[in-house]
Amino acid sequence: MSEATAFLVAMLAIYTLPWLAWRALGQRSWAPLVVVQIVGGVLAGPALLGAALPVVHEAVFTPAVLGALGGIASWAVMLFVFVAGLELDLPDAWAKRRDTGTTAGLALLVPFLMGAGVAALVMRDALWMGEAARWQFLLGIGLACSVTALPILLLFLERLQILRSPLGQRILRYASLDDLVVWALLALILVDTEMLGRQAVFALLFALATVAARRLFARAAERDRIPLALAWLLLVALGADWAGLHYMVGAFLAGAVLEAEWFGVPVIDEWRDRILTLLMPVFFLSTGLRTRWEMGGLDVIAVALALLVAAVAGKRLGVWLAGRLLGWASGEARLVGWLLQTKALIMIIFANILLDRGVISSTAFTALLLMAVLSTMLAMPMAQRALRARAG
Repeated sequence: MSEATAFLVAMLAIYTLPWLAWRALGQRSWAPLVVVQIVGGVLAGPALLGAALPVVHEAVFTPAVLGALGGIASWAVMLFVFVAGLELDLPDAWAKRRDTGTTAGLALLVPFLMGAGVAALVMRDALWMGEAARWQFLLGIGLACSVTALPILLLFLERLQILRSPLGQRILRYASLDDLVVWALLALILVDTEMLGRQAVFALLFALATVAARRLFARAAERDRIPLALAWLLLVALGADWAGLHYMVGAFLAGAVLEAEWFGVPVIDEWRDRILTLLMPVFFLSTGLRTRWEMGGLDVIAVALALLVAAVAGKRLGVWLAGRLLGWASGEARLVGWLLQTKALIMIIFANILLDRGVISSTAFTALLLMAVLSTMLAMPMAQRALRARAG
């Protein structure tokens, strides 16, 4: 089989098989297409397809094909994270800072502490840790349990028909602030004492470039903003990678410092949908190819379930506490707590960065991947039940 043929076979499988499975499931709300695509990527990995059909797996996923798919996946996730940064609405969060700060703080802190507790128990075994320091491992796992995937949350809110409602906008504020804090702390985790000089230079240049970029975008014609945005994204991602952080951290920062209104909400929604449809399935496959079951066995599943309990119980408890402090209406905390469980894409991206930088092992990555999928699958059906109970 030629390299071109193998690449096309891989692309055909990536774009058709998960979609057919999703249609066969009847487009269930508990299994959105993105979750089916993630699971499809895991099934295509070396631990499952590679074990069942090793000849086929080796013929299709050659080093050249994996290199091409990896390039597409990197570009896809850069665009996706950039859009996630654009969707942050910090001025609105600041205007309602007591409600936003209290809820977002507790919704992040409680699952973080519970996730770090699980990490403290498992890091005694070298199977789970990467080459980083213990504090980096604890912080990384704790934050992974705190993440909310803002782009997927948007899709869920839209499906529940509450996206533009006051409650929907509140939920987006909570998730936006949490995302900002999580990415900031991720940058702290990735700080390398040997690269501190470069990172200080990057921070200074980024601050200066942000001032110039904001002036440029504000004055630019509408037709010029998209090409400028792509150039800005690549420059910041390149700078972050040079500084020893990660190009995805740079991609998020590049979007977070721009104003969504310069592009328009409909345009950003269209970008997100197109990236999810046209590019992100390749990233899901690449993610699946990185899963490792053989070293952990049943321990991987046990740790994944422990992390799931920490993430779900921690998030719900944190939101419940916020609701009590702020005097929310009955049923609101339950609904908000379940919707903030949407981890999927952002958490998987987060885990990829931790794996790339040696903070976690490939076995820990697999456990985090399982936790992200299960958490996201729980979010929609439980939120629907909470919404019905609140309406009744």
